[in-house]
Amino acid sequence: MEDIVKINIDGREVEVPAGINLIDAAEIAGIHIPNLCYMKGMKGVGACRLCLVEVEGLKAPVIACNTKVRDNMVVKTKTERVQEVRKFVVDLLLSMHPLDCMTCTKSGICNLQKYAYEFELKESSFTRKKFGYPVDAANPFIKRDPDYCILCGRCVRVCKEQGTSVLDFMGRGIESKVVTANDRPLQESECTFCGSCVDACPVNALLEADRWRKGREWEYEKQNSVCMLCGCACNIKVSVRQGEIQKINSGADEGSVEKYLCAYGRFGFDSLSSESRLSVPLKRVNGELKETTWEDALDIVSTKLRETGKNTCIISSASIMNEDAITLKRFAKDVIKTQNIDTTISLYSNIDTLKRFAKDVIKTQNIDTTISLYSNIDIFKNSGRADINSSDLIIVIGLDLSQWDRVLPAIDAAVRRRVNRGAKLIVINELETGLSSVASINLRGNEIEIIKAIILSLKQNGMKIDKKTEEYLENVQEVTEEIKKSAEMILNSKSPLILVSPLFFNAATNIAIIKGNVIAVYPEANARGVALMGIETKEKTYNEIINSTSDLLYTIGNVPLQNRPETNFLIVQGSYLTDLAKNADIVLPATEYLETSGTIIDYAGRIRYLNKAIDSYGASKSHREIFREIAKKMSTTLKMPVESEIKKASNIKAKLSAMPFEKTKDLYFEPEKFIEILNLTVINNSRLLWLKESAEAGAQK
Repeated sequence: MEDIVKINIDGREVEVPAGINLIDAAEIAGIHIPNLCYMKGMKGVGACRLCLVEVEGLKAPVIACNTKVRDNMVVKTKTERVQEVRKFVVDLLLSMHPLDCMTCTKSGICNLQKYAYEFELKESSFTRKKFGYPVDAANPFIKRDPDYCILCGRCVRVCKEQGTSVLDFMGRGIESKVVTANDRPLQESECTFCGSCVDACPVNALLEADRWRKGREWEYEKQNSVCMLCGCACNIKVSVRQGEIQKINSGADEGSVEKYLCAYGRFGFDSLSSESRLSVPLKRVNGELKETTWEDALDIVSTKLRETGKNTCIISSASIMNEDAITLKRFAKDVIKTQNIDTTISLYSNIDTLKRFAKDVIKTQNIDTTISLYSNIDIFKNSGRADINSSDLIIVIGLDLSQWDRVLPAIDAAVRRRVNRGAKLIVINELETGLSSVASINLRGNEIEIIKAIILSLKQNGMKIDKKTEEYLENVQEVTEEIKKSAEMILNSKSPLILVSPLFFNAATNIAIIKGNVIAVYPEANARGVALMGIETKEKTYNEIINSTSDLLYTIGNVPLQNRPETNFLIVQGSYLTDLAKNADIVLPATEYLETSGTIIDYAGRIRYLNKAIDSYGASKSHREIFREIAKKMSTTLKMPVESEIKKASNIKAKLSAMPFEKTKDLYFEPEKFIEILNLTVINNSRLLWLKESAEAGAQK
């Protein structure tokens, strides 16, 4: 339990956690201390000087952002002395800042404008200065206008803390400027276009490139939701005006290391209104797909499903919501009465599968790796729950997370931020990974052997080891100094968190039994939820379905298939006219995740809530609505799932037990390729295509 201290702020007695700074303490008391450079969760730097406060017993005002609370401290935040200093600072900043608030896109949420209003400053009393810096707007994502910059350093600091380190200061004094390396445009730097700097900027210096005249902040309807484009499942805030999405920002709590959103999640929403979106059902007539009504499409589908019955084969994406998954499970079991149902969860596994996907989807045959199935339902049931924000030691096993390659980028950023905030990091991988450069200890080599050696070292340090685990500890490699240091870190940590590839989950479980939480990380947003809702095959697997002849194949969501499998009748239920949809007999238009409300369970075991942000595109319907309407045509009523069902299904306590120290057999985990394939439609139908083409052009140089 954390220590609590009592302080007095502007006459208000308040109890706050010991060790926090005065800005955060004042917030708990409901008092705002003006600031421009402070970012919650990060160490205060006192760059703006606006947060000066007076503390009883001290002669001079102190900076609230880096002054920690003490018991019985008496603080005054609005004395005449500090108000004069704040007004002077704002006045000086206004002398170097464009005063075009009437047309400025950030008007209404600009912190400088807010403080100028509070101090009744219409214009600066100092001589105005204009630098005339060129605007960096050559990319379709982020616009940089240095003339608006107030040199608060927030963008520089957030970029460095997450490890991208693209921005920094150049010059001295008022002629300082935030630049990339050699002051080049963003697209010529190592920028990943995540937009963290945009979220951090308190003025109009950094902005989404297409925001001009797309509405002011007070005109937007805002909804909190979750990005479904990869296994990170980032919280997002969606801004809507006149029924259209204008921008998406990170929706995580201020100060959380998870406050991040990659370019896919932030800018991929263009695809929602692209020409490839499905707006009405389609049916094949004389070899061509023609538009039809829902009534006609449902009649055809229900008739076909009656005919094929238990021989029907169903494959679904694991990026559908929990409500869709439960309804699909009931639909398959109670209406169609088939057991040939599987999801992409079983798809991260067999080399031949990837070679087929590579040939069909990536259009290359020079790939020897695989996109395959990741696993056994026990991994989902036994994967733990944890908050990375409170973890003081993170162990990453068998994962190559990357913001640059967009392989679970938000988790990569969160780990780097925790390290920058004082957490220790141990990386265990056979290969050199991106996180290796920031790890406290980087253990290169066979992951299984390293895990065994760490557990043996823990035993040698006096930790009690399960008898079964001891039986598995045979032929352990040499316990090196680095292994001993790793074991000591685990012993000394309060809240260790193990992030592991499904390949090594069973082996990593043996560490978690001793101390810590173990969480397997997957490439799809609701893989854990779909598994826990109970969709698992009892007959044909995903691979068996697509590699054999079926009477009827029904695909749901964005599955990684382009060519039509051998089937007598193909139903495709999705949001885009993909190559697979072009080869279907019936196409049913489904809503996208920003057009539907529901829940998912993220990789850390947390229930996340998605709220409908915009209306359905055309006549598209949610997956659960489509299942229910088909069921109705087949004389069955499917009840809508309720939240209590989802909570019950997700409330499974991990039952960890000693496991053999071995890599999971026949399982090949390549999230980079899998995420790329699943997002091809979004990428190719949005401004993200520019990013893809730029990367390809750079690779050819």
